Amino acid sequence: MKTVKTENAVGMVLGHDITEIIPGEFKGAAFKKGHIITENDIERLLRIGKEHVYVFELGEDELHENDAALRLGKLFAGPGISFSEPSEGKTSLKSMYRGLLKINRDLLEQVNDTEDICLATIQENICVEKDALLGGCRIIPLSIKKEKIEHVENMVKGKDPMFKIKSFINLRTALIVTGSEVYKGRIKDEFGPVVEKKVKHYGSGIFNKTIVTDELDEIKNAVLDAKKAGAELIVVTGGMSVDPDDKTPGAIKATGADIITYGTSVLPGAMLLFAYLDGTPVFGLPGCVMFAHTTAFDLLLPRVFAGEKIIRKDITRMGYGGQCLSCEVCKFPYCNFGKH
Repeated sequence: MKTVKTENAVGMVLGHDITEIIPGEFKGAAFKKGHIITENDIERLLRIGKEHVYVFELGEDELHENDAALRLGKLFAGPGISFSEPSEGKTSLKSMYRGLLKINRDLLEQVNDTEDICLATIQENICVEKDALLGGCRIIPLSIKKEKIEHVENMVKGKDPMFKIKSFINLRTALIVTGSEVYKGRIKDEFGPVVEKKVKHYGSGIFNKTIVTDELDEIKNAVLDAKKAGAELIVVTGGMSVDPDDKTPGAIKATGADIITYGTSVLPGAMLLFAYLDGTPVFGLPGCVMFAHTTAFDLLLPRVFAGEKIIRKDITRMGYGGQCLSCEVCKFPYCNFGKH
């Protein structure tokens, strides 16, 4: 790059995008890299505040910011990820379809520890829609030595993709509603519809719904019957506290299920239970899931529908970012909740 006075730049090739901001009307590239500056451009450049401009004089061992961004975009886009043409030195990465976003966080830190490289992302393990913005990458200066980009390319080679989208799978879901007051018709089941809506969000439905009393054996048998009926996900609602009438945790344990956790470091959702019964995921849901917009259930459910195997460490590490702020207008998952 060479710096020249704007008035003397006529006929020269602009070496970088120049951004123009008109408050409330426009923000974007007034001139793109590669533009040949004309006499008519001079006044506009001066109005933007450009007394001097960079003109293109790259060495053979250098890359322009747009070319570098393009190589980085190709490098970081994994399965289900697209990247945009560079603009103002940056390329954006987006989802090609709906699913669970996964980010190689260790690799992300290594890349960003490389001088002059920037890669910003949203948080992982959330449901993203088609064409959702996932991140952006660029170099910090206007040009960069090719060897630095090659260094990042070698760093990424052979590793898990930086970004990938895992599609949600259809799980035959069984819903078991506990509570003698519901079973006897004293109150209407308000819990079931909440769970059904959340399950439907991931493209699945409730194929088997059962309402049982608070008796341990009834709950245990309902879980085992659901498993025999071909359930690929079992959700049991209610009866999760330490009250003597709350038998759900003991009933799930009595089925022989492997209890991954009874209790989480998430609020709301501290009393949630998660287990596997011969490989089938089983949730025991506390009452907060019925009335709170977002709980520990919402952090784990997308991962289950993406076919991920949940281990205890996945749950214990949710304590960082595990406090919901109960915002008046919920913006989950684009908030601090579940960000760890």
